[in-house]
Amino acid sequence: MPMMSERAWDEEYDVVVAGSGGGALTGAYTAAREGLSVLVVESTEYFGGTTAYSGGGLWLPGNAALRRAGDDDRPQDARAYYRAVVGERTPRALQDAYLDNGPRLIDYLESDDAFEFRKYPWPDYYGSAPKARGDGRHIMAPSMPAARLGSLRERLRPPLPSDRGEVPLPDELIGGQSLLGRLLLALSRRDGVTMRTAARCEGLLGDGVAVQGALVSTGQGRRRIGARRGVLIASGGFERNQGLRDRYGVPGAARDSMAPQGNQGAAIQAAIEFGADTDLMSEAWWSPGITHPDGRSTFSLWFTGGIFVDVHGERFVNESLPYDRIGRVVLDRLRDGDIRLPFWMVYDDRSGARPPVQSTSVPLGESSDYERAGLWHSAATLGGLADRIGVPGDRLAATVRGFNRMAESGVDTDFRRGEEPYDRFFTGDRSPLVPIEQPPFHAVAFGLSDLGTKGGLCTDPDARVLDVSGAPIQGLYAAGNSMAAVSGTAYPGGGNPIGSSMVFSHLAALHMAQRR
Repeated sequence: MPMMSERAWDEEYDVVVAGSGGGALTGAYTAAREGLSVLVVESTEYFGGTTAYSGGGLWLPGNAALRRAGDDDRPQDARAYYRAVVGERTPRALQDAYLDNGPRLIDYLESDDAFEFRKYPWPDYYGSAPKARGDGRHIMAPSMPAARLGSLRERLRPPLPSDRGEVPLPDELIGGQSLLGRLLLALSRRDGVTMRTAARCEGLLGDGVAVQGALVSTGQGRRRIGARRGVLIASGGFERNQGLRDRYGVPGAARDSMAPQGNQGAAIQAAIEFGADTDLMSEAWWSPGITHPDGRSTFSLWFTGGIFVDVHGERFVNESLPYDRIGRVVLDRLRDGDIRLPFWMVYDDRSGARPPVQSTSVPLGESSDYERAGLWHSAATLGGLADRIGVPGDRLAATVRGFNRMAESGVDTDFRRGEEPYDRFFTGDRSPLVPIEQPPFHAVAFGLSDLGTKGGLCTDPDARVLDVSGAPIQGLYAAGNSMAAVSGTAYPGGGNPIGSSMVFSHLAALHMAQRR
């Protein structure tokens, strides 16, 4: 690859950021605040990435917002929990960079009046692990009026119910929308920031050793963009690219991912072609997903009843586990042949025929549409329901009898449902064991969804991308789902994906600011 001269560039900046989610915009903001010129390129028509669809939580132990709320968590306890969950799957230096710099990032952001964070109690996802916290280590940006964004609102990706459904845009920005709104406002106040949509980073330019710029595809053709200090790839994973999912062995289907369609992995592939090493490429942030008549299964949680059953009509999981842990059990049972997609949630009529699922990411449609599609079934008896969902009637009846006995006692001797704080989070600390006894009986189809792939480019603690020999590639950085997840195969707590993306994007920008 030839050395690029200054005359070869169509444009030149200190930093080029590929992507526009919470991590990418944090990197752009940090770079601009440190005095660097920045170009943000977003492949779709909106800024925001997957963060725009998310709750916007950040898992960053020991930060100032938690302290203000009276949090007494100790750094050594948070580290002990993280180590117990993640283990040695990722380098300790990388784990330490995340844990040590989370509080520093919040201090950095909150010194700008555009930012504010508050504690939002959300239990850690491995409640039985050492030093897990039932009140979590989780913060969020408070809501803000959408009108505060002015014309920037039109450039922010709508929330899922509006983007994929027909729900009007809300007047108040919450969760990931609020986080992104604050980042966009903060960037709009900084000099030297250029932001473009419909611009995809699809190549890296340099001398084969150092990255000096990016090849960006736009509606007006390809442009060679010089990056004097570096290129940050924070453009999400490749979850919406079925070809890459197949190549790297990622289970599930691209249509069932909750990421925007633009998450095709082009920038990750460009880095691989430049010599970058990768890890965790078959992994994702998993979730059970209620299946809709259009064939898609969407991230679902907050179950107020029901049990999941396998092809034998038997329970196979604690249905109140955090979503990624349920998803991993589903994957194991799929490999064993004990379940097929869709699998079924069985429940009774105590709250009517609609599924006891309070969060389905996109609004549920008319019941009749699901019934015609063969996704929702009802019957006067468990035997009749079993016939409709293709499981043995006697086994399903026995499963329900056993579950009802456990619900009466309040103790799940099979899967320990209700023993961890997260299990009881959505029931106000009451038992989540709801008996199935009031006919007619119902079943709803579930598939496997994900919040994005988590395999990507290997990095060091400064977010520098590593080549296959383990050496940093000068001028190339990665964060978020473009980076091999610091948490490895685990999902320690809500807000871990966005929190780590923001931390490593911040560290990347700080490192670039120090480069000559």
